Amino acid sequence: MSHLARPRIVVSRCLGFEACRWDGQSIACPAIDLLRGLVDFHPLCPEMDIGLGVPRLPINIVRLDDGERLLQSETGADLSMTMRDYAARTLAALGEVDGFILKSRSPSCGLGDVKLYADSSDSAAVVGRTSGLFAAAALARFPDLPIENEECLADPARRERFIERIRALAAHRRVNR
Repeated sequence: MSHLARPRIVVSRCLGFEACRWDGQSIACPAIDLLRGLVDFHPLCPEMDIGLGVPRLPINIVRLDDGERLLQSETGADLSMTMRDYAARTLAALGEVDGFILKSRSPSCGLGDVKLYADSSDSAAVVGRTSGLFAAAALARFPDLPIENEECLADPARRERFIERIRALAAHRRVNR
């Protein structure tokens, strides 16, 4: 048995675990490959988990009078409450985790880099950037955990800080059992 506790990391499933992106693709992620065997991954795909298929019509975050909404423009479906309910249930059921690696620019998992549209039409103007609905819920529920996207972890220094933090959190969790 190893003397080191294995960090438990929630990760976007499309980052090398399953071809589940809206376009049916998977994304190679060198940071994930480096961590395989060192951490326990908990892969999830919020969009598939709320019932969207693969491939699927794109979804966007749109600023409306009542706030940001997660909309599927082609169908007019408003997935906001479904995603928020999923995020709340899933994050509450996770148990102890040491960090997150989420897909950049995803309307469910992006961390402050998701396009925010003025309305749901195809020609809508981008009016800013925001976090995906699942990512926003994770940031709110786990404000002290390291939460990064795959692009940030391409930076060696940032990746090393992430690894140091998740190892420290896992060691702390093991000591406090």
